[in-house]
Amino acid sequence: MENIALTPPVVFLEVLVAMVLFSKALSLLSYKIKGKVPSGTCKSYACGENVPTHLMQPDYSQFFPFAFFFTVLHVVTLMIATAPMDTLRSFAMAVIYIGGAAVGLVILFRR
Repeated sequence: MENIALTPPVVFLEVLVAMVLFSKALSLLSYKIKGKVPSGTCKSYACGENVPTHLMQPDYSQFFPFAFFFTVLHVVTLMIATAPMDTLRSFAMAVIYIGGAAVGLVILFRR
């Protein structure tokens, strides 16, 4: 007979209660100023530098082509590596995937 305390829902609740109690216990040790938030606690850490927030505008224009390239090549590699080699249909499917990857990469780098 299985112990009810070791079933996944009960273990989840046990860990949840333990973490809430642990969090409450540690909050008693946290640094607090009476009713005030300490200065600097709401700022992001920038290695000791004052970083102007109006200059932080990330540019993902170079990231997305790289992510697409990475995804296409890895999906093609996965499909070719896991295709069975005993039938002609699997070889045809691998060739179609390679062709699709080539078309996708030509479209990606056509600038």
